[in-house]
Amino acid sequence: MESFELKGSPRTETGKKFAKQLRRENAVPAVLYGGKESVLFSVKESDLRNLIYTPNVYLIDLTIGKKKHKAIIKEIQFHPVSDRVLHLDLLEVTDDKKFTIAIPVKLVGSAAGTKQGGKLALVTRKLRVHGLAKNIPGVIEIDVTPMEIGTSKFVSDINLDNIELVDPKSTVVATVKLTRAARGVQGEGEVAAEGTPASEEVAKEE
Repeated sequence: MESFELKGSPRTETGKKFAKQLRRENAVPAVLYGGKESVLFSVKESDLRNLIYTPNVYLIDLTIGKKKHKAIIKEIQFHPVSDRVLHLDLLEVTDDKKFTIAIPVKLVGSAAGTKQGGKLALVTRKLRVHGLAKNIPGVIEIDVTPMEIGTSKFVSDINLDNIELVDPKSTVVATVKLTRAARGVQGEGEVAAEGTPASEEVAKEE
């Protein structure tokens, strides 16, 4: 996983009134869980843009005051209209402690079925994995080269070293669908194939 540096300011105040005051100052109230005790802090809203509004998943190098922590995003609360971040929850992680996190999926290669007129679709954009931070990748790459029309890739088809996939094995990750255009071509081919023997029989009778 890639790292992302984030600085926070310790806070002791809580409540809606204080949270509104922070937001007026373009700051976001946050909590770090997972340690011996929860840590209250706040971060600049602008510092979160490259962390949150991206498909990437990061291991956060968090500095609160003079203390350093490693963390991942646990939960984000957004404003229902403006989409601004209202609250941020982080989970502290250590090198020897396993945790679960959703990692983006990336399809690599050119599926055989697309050359036959099929359409490749990514069904599940993120998969949850469980393991140590050092073993968790920034992205899960899946080779779709051998996939033909009507075939799918399931979680059960994916093998990752030193980490465990949490999602059900029956979860569809990617599939190659038969498009209308391809279905039409197949139909024309079947009609042509059926017509050939008949024309040959007529020729023989003549």
